[in-house]
Amino acid sequence: MRYWMECGSFFREFRRHGRSTGAVLPSSRFLARALASELRRPRPSGTILEVGPGTGSVTHEIVRFLRPDDRLDAVEINPRFVSLLESRYERDWSRYCRREQLRIIAAGVEDLPGEACYDYIVSGLPLNNFPVAQVREIFRAFNRLLKPGGTLTYYEYVLVRQLKTPFVNRRERWRLRGVGRVVRGYIRSYQVRRQPIFINVPPAIVRHLCLKPTRTIERERGQRPVLAGSTRGPRLIAASPSSRGR
Repeated sequence: MRYWMECGSFFREFRRHGRSTGAVLPSSRFLARALASELRRPRPSGTILEVGPGTGSVTHEIVRFLRPDDRLDAVEINPRFVSLLESRYERDWSRYCRREQLRIIAAGVEDLPGEACYDYIVSGLPLNNFPVAQVREIFRAFNRLLKPGGTLTYYEYVLVRQLKTPFVNRRERWRLRGVGRVVRGYIRSYQVRRQPIFINVPPAIVRHLCLKPTRTIERERGQRPVLAGSTRGPRLIAASPSSRGR
């Protein structure tokens, strides 16, 4: 029942903000488990960033595998999803993690401050919906925020760019091809693992990238891109009982 309620919320936001929402339905539990799979492996405690949690279907899988000293930051730009995530902590996630372990941040990932802050980044952003320049900026933010040796996990729908291309105008074809070039460059250079997920609408591929392999740390020092942040900083929202019903 709860999943279908999430579907209703997700579909309403898709109708309002189709470009930033990206899908008609939330991630299936199979896709969510694959996105959280790095956290299920034997590992030390660390810092985790979830980008674009939406209704929290992937967040639910992440908090289930948090270690006592882990910290999870969930950054979401859609204010309606932010309110939903606030209420879900007390209702669903408080049995898995302490309140101080989870922060909900109302912002875009490009606006997050800091460098080398996270051991793991899990992204649900619909990259195929964004302008090419924004996709580049998002990957620069991932690179800036991820610690050396850390893992970026994200997904893309199977063949979505190829299926769209024949049915759109020339400008949109150029945009899709540009996004494809950016994404393929990162896949060729940094992908360490992939997982096809067919039980999802639509089917998806989960990709795991190591953007800063430890053997190249010294070479990369001094070459990290500078983030062009917005003039308004991110808004931090601590999950708390008072946030329910907002």
